[in-house]
Amino acid sequence: MKSLSVDELEPGMELARTILNEDMVVILSEDTMLTKAHITRLKFLDVPFVYVKDEYELSPNYQNVMAMFNRSNAFASQYREVVHEVTDIFEATIKSDTVPTEKTKSLVKEDLYPMARQSGAIDYLYELNHMANDVYNHSVRVSILSGVIGKWMLLPSRKVTELITAGFLHDIGKVHFPDRLQSRQVETLKGDDFETYLRHTSDGYKILATSPDLSEDIKLAALQHHEAMDGSGAPAGLKGDEISQYARIIAVADLYDNITTEKEGFVRQTPFAAIAKITELMYSKLDPEICILILKHIKDAFLGSTVVLNNGLTGTILRYPNDMAIHPMVKIDQDNIIDLNEHRGIKIVEYNAK
Repeated sequence: MKSLSVDELEPGMELARTILNEDMVVILSEDTMLTKAHITRLKFLDVPFVYVKDEYELSPNYQNVMAMFNRSNAFASQYREVVHEVTDIFEATIKSDTVPTEKTKSLVKEDLYPMARQSGAIDYLYELNHMANDVYNHSVRVSILSGVIGKWMLLPSRKVTELITAGFLHDIGKVHFPDRLQSRQVETLKGDDFETYLRHTSDGYKILATSPDLSEDIKLAALQHHEAMDGSGAPAGLKGDEISQYARIIAVADLYDNITTEKEGFVRQTPFAAIAKITELMYSKLDPEICILILKHIKDAFLGSTVVLNNGLTGTILRYPNDMAIHPMVKIDQDNIIDLNEHRGIKIVEYNAK
């Protein structure tokens, strides 16, 4: 990597380290490809210098060597290659307002479907802990997470493939977002920016409507993934089974990714925080049948993992005391087991995959 002053930065460079402010809140994440808007913001915040990747780190040889170390590095290497392909697909959509369906189907079949089938996909995504939060990266992650959920639901392979495609295209309506909206949290948006955000579901449906090779279920996922089971969602205030199955699944995957990913002005949280939020919402905004199944599988996936608590202790996820428990039991040592459901002030602040 190399250190450059902000004045030396150019669009297209990739960050080699996450940039934090004095409060340890993320400004920009490692692996972010810089745009003019990013550079302008860094100047405004008086960031003196940043670390960017050098030619060696960006070379295919380096990526291939890193992939040889273990499966998670191989997953990360494939993930980065996929994001470059996704960028091409989304840029083509921007130009024509039509999704290149053949390229999309090929990407799903050759890359996204196999990645979702990997047994460690949830862990691997979390290990990529400096993932950029732009629409390209988010779309890849939600597609993989949706595929994992489809696998847990024992959906037939044809439906899992469609679900992954729907997850990949769920935010296609954001392709015309200005740069300033791409990585913002919806809670921070006001006025015209908030109205623009709300339109991305209907805009996405309009874009996908021009593609006869995509099923109506895929198109409805783009339109309905911000609907809520209790009718409080958008754009139509649909309730319950009025919302398509793919949209209900993607709503959970979308929430999980938003909680566990770094983004501007937000400290990413652990998967256990995501589990708690899904549990909180599963009888109001989310589909309880889907949530219960997801929670069972995702809890099982974290058993045996090492965690750090906010009291400084390190332990291992032992089990959940019952199926409806929000928090796990953590084994500190042979004589010390903490049930986090009974000690609400103690929280998991770091998580390391098994």
